[in-house]
This record gives sequence, structure tokens and C-alpha cells, in this order.
Amino acid sequence: MSLQKRRVTYFYDNDIGSFSYGPNHPMKPFRMRMTNHLISAYGMLDKMHVLRPHRATPLQLAAFHTDEYVNFLTKVSPETADELTGNGQRYLLGELDNPAFEAFLNFAPYAAERINSGSTDIAINWAGGLHHAKKREASGFCYVNDIVLCILELLRSYQRVVYIDIDCHHGDGVEEAFYSSDRVLTVSFHKYGEYFPGTGAIADKGRGPGKGYSVNVPFRDGITDDSFRDIFESVMGRVNEWYRPGAYVLQCGADSLAGDKLGCLNISMEGHANCVEFVRKMDVPFVLLGGGGYTVKNVARAWAYETACAVGIQHEIDRDLPFNEYFEWFGPRYRLEVPASNMEDLNTIDGYLQQIKTEIAEQLKSLPFAPSVQMQEVPRQTLARAAGIDTGTAPRDDLESSRDIDSQLAQYVDKAKQRRDRKLELHAERAVQRGESPLASFEDNHHTASRGHFQTNGFGRTISLLPRPTSLLELINAKTPSRLSKDAPRRFFAGGATVPVRDEEEEEDGLSEEDEGQEDVEMHDEENEEDERRRRDILQQHAPPIWDPSHGYGGGIVAAAA
Repeated sequence: MSLQKRRVTYFYDNDIGSFSYGPNHPMKPFRMRMTNHLISAYGMLDKMHVLRPHRATPLQLAAFHTDEYVNFLTKVSPETADELTGNGQRYLLGELDNPAFEAFLNFAPYAAERINSGSTDIAINWAGGLHHAKKREASGFCYVNDIVLCILELLRSYQRVVYIDIDCHHGDGVEEAFYSSDRVLTVSFHKYGEYFPGTGAIADKGRGPGKGYSVNVPFRDGITDDSFRDIFESVMGRVNEWYRPGAYVLQCGADSLAGDKLGCLNISMEGHANCVEFVRKMDVPFVLLGGGGYTVKNVARAWAYETACAVGIQHEIDRDLPFNEYFEWFGPRYRLEVPASNMEDLNTIDGYLQQIKTEIAEQLKSLPFAPSVQMQEVPRQTLARAAGIDTGTAPRDDLESSRDIDSQLAQYVDKAKQRRDRKLELHAERAVQRGESPLASFEDNHHTASRGHFQTNGFGRTISLLPRPTSLLELINAKTPSRLSKDAPRRFFAGGATVPVRDEEEEEDGLSEEDEGQEDVEMHDEENEEDERRRRDILQQHAPPIWDPSHGYGGGIVAAAA
């Protein structure tokens, strides 16, 4: 990839600026609309692939969040909040921070999909970056942790992912999600002390397999551009050299800028954007997300400038703001700038920052190597989509908000099995008419054709030399076979017992299910010895070499497929 010319995809949905947390709430989604107008006024949209993302479905959110919490998000409203939260005891624990309203948008997984497909090098979604949301509850103005969903999607294609958080608040939700994993290295630069969320001490380094893969850089009040740039480039340079990630996720929370209403750091717009420029120089695909930021005019300035950094035109744009719909908001100077203040930097006292750098360097040195994982081909589409079932994720605006996908899948599988049953019964009837002994087992074309050649290892296990069946019908055919008429010879399936089956005529003979079951048991007892001898003879004569009768009933390749 060329450092000068990078393919950039920009995600924006105009609806995001129409929602409100409330008149007195510090979080203003309106800032995304201001950012987009400023980006457009600078002419940057023509230099990017602009997409309107589709809203995440409950099925996609459940990749990280619990089913109960996702169901709550789809139902909650200001009128039902008390009832659904148990008067604030679950899901929305901080009612003032996380009020109940009917709009929860999440778009980051789509940015990750663009990276995975190789269609872009940099994906930008300023509406994302909600790093406080937990698996089963909202926290810190965040309802859905789009960052975790984004990283989970990236892990489908990349062995290792690095998450960088430069928000003033610690990225506790993301760190918690991957605290015991070595495939995701989280690095958070944040204010630490008596400050929300109260986590992110330098001693928090992960646990289990993820021990050492959570890096926290806690700041005191007032850190400046020079100090921030020094420690950021030192830490991230070492991480990139040693960990060698396949992709980055950079959360650019703008509350770390000087003058933020809730922040307490002293970083200018250029100091903040230096992180984007540094990651871009690493020549690795990355996702660029928003986050905090509560002085809306500074948020719009910073994210517009960082968009220019991603495109590579930060030195070409005019610092005098172009006219746009929200031009008056940027007064009195009307310039693309967020200058630092005269705030005292407490990080230089007693050599605090140098101690932090030394301790983090020792932490990274203690890690033995860049972890690897065995990768395999990732399915390009879900089982439901392969079956032609509409899951609600299709790019259409008229889809219903919720669908009973499990019911549709069950119906599809049942119909496929019924079609297969009819085919097997017809095969058995024709075989009987010809006076042949039907082997309704491995002679099914859908079953044997997809299996190809096999070889048996030294442990009696059978190994397929060709890929597994990929279509839904092939998977169904590889499962335990459906039952045949009791009048026809039974179907013998390698690795499984014989199963007598009633047909449509039995359903009309008036026998109860209990009588039929007793009749089947008696018939099975009477013919058990003969069936066993006949089963072995048929398998030895006709079955492909995927199961050795001398090994007993141990499931071979069929059991593996099932």
C-alpha cells in the first residue's frame, strides 16, 4: 500500500444528528452532522468512498451483547424504562448518563467488513467509538459497544488486532471484552484517578492468555502535545514492531482536546491528529472511530482535520474555515484550530511520565512473542443467507425491524428433510421392484459426491482430502438419515444404529404412537442379530472406505459432519 494514496471509505448517516440524549445531557449526536458538513465544505467527500451504513440488527449485536440486553434495547422507551430496568437496577444503571430512548445506532461492523474484504485501506465512522458499553448493560453514554463488534469482525480475517484509545476516559468496555485474549492488544491513553470510569491503572495488564496484552497509560491533568506525542510514539512504535498486527482500530475521542467540557487534558488539534498520522504511516489497514467530545465545535474541527490526515491532504487544506451550514458555530475566529491552553502539566512533576514509559517498556519486553492462531477460510455468508432466508441485514430500507429467523431456519430444514425423505423412499421402492437390496446410505449423490477421496490415519480416524460440503442441503444430507418404511429394508448408516421408520400408510392405520413404538421395539429385538450380520455384509461390499466395522460404532467422518 502506498502511503501517499490510500483508499478511504467514509460512513455517514444523516439520521444520527437527529437524536438527542436530552436538553441538559452533555452528549450531543448533533456534532456528527457538524463534522460532516465541515468535511463536505472542504471537498473531502470527493476523495473518499462515501457510504450510508445500514443499522445493525439484533442478530449482529448479539455477537457480543447478551440476548436479554439486545432484546431490552429493541423494546425500551421512556415510557417502559422503569418496568424493563427494574426501576434502574439492570441494563441502564446510570439513568442520568444513559437515558432511555428509542434510537440505538451501531455501524462499526460494516467498516470492519470493508477492511476484511480488501475494498478499502482506511474506514472512517465518526458515529462509532462507544467504548464504555458492557456486555449486558449501558455505561458512560454508550449503549452498544460497536468497537468490540468491529474487532470481532476483524478477527475473522486477521490473526492480531491492536486497539488504540486516545479518549480522555479509559476504554474499559473494550479492555474488559478482550482482557483474557492475546489476539487483541488494547492500548489506552487516558486520565486516571478520581475520574470516570475509575479503571485503567498501569497494573491492569490482562489475565490468563491475555496477561500483558492490556496496556494502560494513565495520565494526570494537563498533559501537553510534546509529552503526549513522545509517549504515544514510543509505546506504539514498540507495539507495531513486536506485535505486528494485521489491523488497527483507533478510537479518537475528542474529549482529550484542550478546553473540553468534561476533559482535563491539554492537547491541541494537531497533537491529537498526530496519532492518526502515526498509525497511517505504519502501512496497515485501520478503522477510525469517534468517541467522546463535548465541546461540539472543537469536535467537528478535530474530526474534520483527522479525516484530512486519513486522506493525506492535511497540509493542503486552508485553516480558514470554508462557509457551511453551521459556520456561525465556529466563531469568533472561524479557523480550523483547537489551541492548547496555559493549563499546568502535572505529568512532569517528580518524573511521573518517565516512570510510566519505563514500566510499560518492561511490560512489553516481558511478552515472549507475537501470538499466532491457526486461520481457516471464513464463510462468506451466514447459514440463513445461504438458505435464502431474509435475516433483516439486506441493504433495504423496508425491512421489518424484527424477524423470527430461528423459525424460518427450522421450516427450511424441515422442508429440505421432507424432500430428501421422499427421494429416499422412492429409491427404496424402485430397488425393491428390481429385486435389489437398497443401500440407502452412502449412495446418495449429494452425500458421496461432495466427500471425494478419504484416507484413514493410524488411529482409525478417517480424514477427508477434499473440503467439507458447503451448501445447506449437503450439510443436511450428512446428518443422521431419515427413517424408511418398515416394509422396505432398513437404511444402515455408518457409525449409527439401525432405525425402523413408519411411512404414510402407518399414519393411516389408526395405531397410537405408543403402540407403534412398542411394535418397533419388538420388531427390532427379533431382527437384531440378522440386522447386525446384514449391516456388516452391506458395508463391506458397498460402503466407501470411511468406516472400518472392526472399530465398532465409533463415529467416523459422518459423526464429524453431524
